[in-house]
Amino acid sequence: MSAPRGHILIASDIQAEIERLEASLKPHRVVTFVEENFKIEHAKLVMSEAYISESQVKYIILAALEFTSVAQNSLLKLLEEPPPHIELIIISPTKSNLLQTVRSRLPILKINKTHETLAIALNLARIDYAEVFLFLKENARVKKNEAKALVEALFFQATVVQQLMLTPLQLENFDKAYRLLDLNSRPQSVLAMILMSFVKEK
Repeated sequence: MSAPRGHILIASDIQAEIERLEASLKPHRVVTFVEENFKIEHAKLVMSEAYISESQVKYIILAALEFTSVAQNSLLKLLEEPPPHIELIIISPTKSNLLQTVRSRLPILKINKTHETLAIALNLARIDYAEVFLFLKENARVKKNEAKALVEALFFQATVVQQLMLTPLQLENFDKAYRLLDLNSRPQSVLAMILMSFVKEK
């Protein structure tokens, strides 16, 4: 199975999240499918769009209040092995809307509706130990919700701003970070777990 290209966003305000993404992803092409109830006919339209050959990155956004099981199952192959230059973003108000088979194929990011994505001035492709320690020092006193915002910002920096192909370990760390913070793990430990997976041995 290839590394996922895309992610799942859990957001209560779907339209606001779409607008944020469309603005953030410029100048890339963004094709959006927004439905109240995402059904098999909508999934077929997504697949047709995804298999149009592209020479540059194209983002396909699937957003809905509900997703039928049939529609989700029909997308599994596409989620597992998307065509070249295709990035898939699924937006749902709750994680429980999505089948486990879908959730297991893409990293999940929860959007805190009280803030916009923070700007992160880190080059994650070239980050070193000194930069990790400086970032942790600067964010030594963050609370749980602030740490979640930083996790979101790091993920956005990696996948959208820098368009890095994340390793299975990096994806797992992002997915695990929210659960650890909800269990009241130390924010610094969680942030360190994410950042250290980007440091390359010299």
